[in-house]
Amino acid sequence: MNDIIITISRQYGSGGRQIGQKVADALGIPFYDKEIIDLAAKESGLAVDFIRGQEKQLTQSLLFSIVTNVTASGGTFGPNVLSLADQVYLAEANAIRQLADKGPCVIVGRCADGVLKREKPLLRVYVSADLESRCKRAVGEYGDKEETIKKTVRDRDKQRARYCQHYYDQAWEDADNYDLCLNSDTLGIEGCVKVICHARELLSVK
Repeated sequence: MNDIIITISRQYGSGGRQIGQKVADALGIPFYDKEIIDLAAKESGLAVDFIRGQEKQLTQSLLFSIVTNVTASGGTFGPNVLSLADQVYLAEANAIRQLADKGPCVIVGRCADGVLKREKPLLRVYVSADLESRCKRAVGEYGDKEETIKKTVRDRDKQRARYCQHYYDQAWEDADNYDLCLNSDTLGIEGCVKVICHARELLSVK
């Protein structure tokens, strides 16, 4: 199994994106994060800034409950049927599939594990860390405001949890949804990278 796709879900400020980039570099495979937005914009005709804005929101439309099972499995609907948020979701899901079809890679966020479930061999990773260290990283590395940082970190996690629940009806922080759950405080960034690379090696020889 040399075609394994590594998906990384992560608490805000846990260093998951950095870990994903380092894993991709170590394995010599592509790393996808912002590229998903660019491809989704290109394929859908939606503006990049618009997609970024919609990522921070979550539609609560009744239509969602009708089309979830189809969209999650790759179905498509006309732009005059879906809400704008659902159009963005579909555009990003299709972009994730296109990127994964190119071969082994690391994909961060956007419930890529849910998008590719039953479609690709996956190594599903969840990265967490203590709140204090996540706040420190968010201020020092992401440039977030220190005076409101705890609220920012918690809000971003809630957004990710709602997105996962909304589109895949699964708990974002539930360990049952992942193959590896890593604490970047305990293992460190480099330690997490080594564990993920080793886990991929083990899966590759199965």
